[in-house]
Amino acid sequence: MSEFLDHINVTATVVFFLFVGVSLYITYWASRRTKTRSDFYSAGGQITGFQNGLAISGDYMSAASFLGISGLVFASGFDGLLYSIGFLVGWPIILLLIAEPLRNLGRFNFSDAASFRFSQTPIRILAALGSLATVCLYLIAQMVGAGKLIEVMFHLPYESAVIGVGILMIAYVTFGGMLATTWVQLIKAVLLLGGATVVALLVLAHFHFNLFALFGAATEVHAKGEAIMGPGTLVKDPVSAISLGLALMFGTAGLPHILMRFFTVKDAKAANRSVVYATSFIGYFYILTFIIGFGAIVFLTGQGAYMDDKGALIGGNNMAAVQLSHAVGGDFLLGFISAVAFATILAVVSGLALAGASAISHDLYARVFKKGTATEKQELRVSKISTVVLGLVAIFLGIAFEKQNVAYMVGLAFAIAASANFPIILLSIYWRGMTTRGAVVGGSMGLVTAILLMILGKTVWVSVLGYSEPIFPYEYPALFSMSAAFFGIWFFSVTDKSARAKIDRAAFDEQYIRAQTGIGAEKAVAH
Repeated sequence: MSEFLDHINVTATVVFFLFVGVSLYITYWASRRTKTRSDFYSAGGQITGFQNGLAISGDYMSAASFLGISGLVFASGFDGLLYSIGFLVGWPIILLLIAEPLRNLGRFNFSDAASFRFSQTPIRILAALGSLATVCLYLIAQMVGAGKLIEVMFHLPYESAVIGVGILMIAYVTFGGMLATTWVQLIKAVLLLGGATVVALLVLAHFHFNLFALFGAATEVHAKGEAIMGPGTLVKDPVSAISLGLALMFGTAGLPHILMRFFTVKDAKAANRSVVYATSFIGYFYILTFIIGFGAIVFLTGQGAYMDDKGALIGGNNMAAVQLSHAVGGDFLLGFISAVAFATILAVVSGLALAGASAISHDLYARVFKKGTATEKQELRVSKISTVVLGLVAIFLGIAFEKQNVAYMVGLAFAIAASANFPIILLSIYWRGMTTRGAVVGGSMGLVTAILLMILGKTVWVSVLGYSEPIFPYEYPALFSMSAAFFGIWFFSVTDKSARAKIDRAAFDEQYIRAQTGIGAEKAVAH
């Protein structure tokens, strides 16, 4: 006990528990206002465009962004910006192609829109499986980041830290639903943008706000020298680079916990405004993470206080931003940034758990097993049970993938979202020729290919299973799995001559009118 007290950062502890206390109060407040299925899944549709944009940015500015990208820049330099650019350019795709049609067609999650004119059961099963696969991978990244953060803050065992975060996540979502999750995201987004701004400004102040001086100092101390200012230090072959870019660009438009947020606003115009606000906040934030990453190279490299006996950063590269906050701002800033990073993780895992619970209760239970006959009370009960199960799964996966970079793990989640979810939602809205068979077979091909190649790649085959060489030689599967999905959807749709295919094609005009105008949107999933 005395050893624990000797190591504890009082400021970090106070701010940390202050946020936990405030967020638990929000959960209590939201629980008294969460009575219906609409309240639980979409906060009753009462969130404004600005609030939702800020909450979306809070959802998107996850541990992968704050801890992972800054850690990648710290390790590899300029190449770490690949993630920032990829994460950001997905938003115009959502704004131009997805947000308005999605809001007009759906009620609670993206599968409502994806299954509008198709046979409900197979599409919802596929959408739920794609959502759950994406959510689980995304959860791994957040849980690893949380475990490492609390391990550094409180010198607690990594496993204990992951278990604690899982328990808090279960409490937030089970009792507060989307309303609590949204307000936790709002507060966290403001804190994160403010904290990252302070750290970046303190770094730049040391170089009189001259970015080139910062870059020059980084090349002098980094082991790779001037190589960190060019490509190839992170992604070493063009196939992996293209695959990563595709995953990050198009995966954004297939992330279930992001798409779910478009149903928290009252109409499609508010959904579009949400995207504009979110893009602005996220773009600004990624500029900050790049500065923070290079600042970490300068201020942490070779500094004994931040390195372990082997010369590696204490807590791993994922802790670069946290350790930098202490180097430029002392204990107080370390405490604040640590608490903000924890808030970031807690808010994101809550949104992920909610999206996963929605897939299980709304799609699988209510629509597939109960054929639309489940009552709101029954569906809510299944949602809460699902949240507990997902929390336990997240704890297990967080412990199993302890050594992985969190941004890299999210890259794999984006690959699944880009392969299984994005092709279905895009083509269902814009292509008359798509059929139920094409969607199911093509989407399944994308999902299975992405998961199989991920297992056979370095992350699972080598790092987790312990084999010496990966069977799949590239780091990211999206180039292959997206191609499989689009080809499968096209081929099995154009060759589909069934009676169901005629119904699917005939329903396109009604769907398209509703998707573009919102007319009749309240009846979008009534059938």
